[in-house]
Amino acid sequence: MKYQFTEVEILKQKNKVFSHNPELELVEPCRIGEGVLRLTSAEKENYSKMYRKYTASVSFFIPASGSGSRMFQFLHDFLDEPNNENKSHVERFLNSISDFAFFKQIPTEMQNVLLNQSISFEAIVAYLLDKDGLNFGHLPKGLIPFHNNETEILNPFQEQVIQGAELGKTDLSFHFTIQLAYENEIQNAIQSIKSSKTSFSEQSVETNSIAFKENGEVFLNDENEIVSRPAGHGALLSHLNKINDEIIFIKNIDNVQHPKNTAIALVTWQELGGVLLQFKKDALKVFLNPTIESLIGINNKYQGYSDSQIEKCSTTEEIKALLNRPTRVCGMVKNEGQPGGGPFWINDQGVISKQIVEKSQISNNADQNKILIQSTHFNPVLIAASPNSLEGKNLDLNEFCDDKKYFIVHKKHHGQKIRFIELPGLWNGGMAFWNTIFVEVPNVTFSPVKTVLDLLDEAHKD
Repeated sequence: MKYQFTEVEILKQKNKVFSHNPELELVEPCRIGEGVLRLTSAEKENYSKMYRKYTASVSFFIPASGSGSRMFQFLHDFLDEPNNENKSHVERFLNSISDFAFFKQIPTEMQNVLLNQSISFEAIVAYLLDKDGLNFGHLPKGLIPFHNNETEILNPFQEQVIQGAELGKTDLSFHFTIQLAYENEIQNAIQSIKSSKTSFSEQSVETNSIAFKENGEVFLNDENEIVSRPAGHGALLSHLNKINDEIIFIKNIDNVQHPKNTAIALVTWQELGGVLLQFKKDALKVFLNPTIESLIGINNKYQGYSDSQIEKCSTTEEIKALLNRPTRVCGMVKNEGQPGGGPFWINDQGVISKQIVEKSQISNNADQNKILIQSTHFNPVLIAASPNSLEGKNLDLNEFCDDKKYFIVHKKHHGQKIRFIELPGLWNGGMAFWNTIFVEVPNVTFSPVKTVLDLLDEAHKD
């Protein structure tokens, strides 16, 4: 049965979606020594060692509901409206088709057909994407093979578990947010290569956003039902809220390293986990004996707070409140022109804080754009998070989310313009009031696969 939106919910969402898009005021980018830590070799070793000594349970939280169809969108684009760009993508894809890991899963006879292109391009696309063929147009991205590992052909679900397990923790679990229709297939894929503690959840339709027409009316389908859309990864905050481990590693399903780069990625996770543990240890000392001097001292080490945040702490209770929040240590790679978010100091009603900011949250104001392009680092979503208080008590993460940092999204649905809201992003407004530490990490730890052609890059080659 479809979820029934109440009149109150409809009006609340309508007021948001037809107001102005919430915008952030950038103060300056976070740079090395100004909000981003660059660890020395000795610090890296000390933090790694601290993590390796940690014996309690650890979780991975991996959003993985995205469809694989987007990886092959250029094939549809070429069929619908060919141009020089998608033509070059198609040529590269077809000329390199034997280089993809999934090619080895194709029967030999069909391999020869694809290599010789002895059937029509439409038939090739149908074989790759439709249910009568490989079904890549319907499968979750995480079930599409990315890499070869000696004799095995592995998909991202399998690789995430294999690589995570190499952290060497005996009590390690993985939580994936997925399309539950594929749960058995995902579970079977994981169990075929490793017996691991895994759990799954699906984004609830109750968190969906209502689609509105441009004239303000609710968009209805042919059955006169309200059309709704998933409200972005910010809707996963309630899923994260149910995991109470002291350390939760957060990453995206499609950012998985080729086996040749696994070692660097694992060391990076250890370092981020060690920074998290050390910060909480240091912060607890300040929490138990709160003084402005000790707060300034810990801030000099971790660069987590602005001067304005510290200046607002005029009492011991205010110092304790500033510290006693969920904590995230976010890996940041050097900015190489990637689309997406980055680390910035922002001004929110006179209080300056560190945030991960998406470009869509910034106005077109010339001064704001100048600050935006000066960013030196990019957010690859490598987060070591602790959802608990400094004393180890469970916190309600909803209390540390900034509900005002939602997004207004404009799309087309069956050819008609619609608009709807996305909830504050999980690592944007969803974690706006967390303790936040940014650490520079190697760029090799960021090798996402947004299009199947990314698998031809050097980072993904055998």
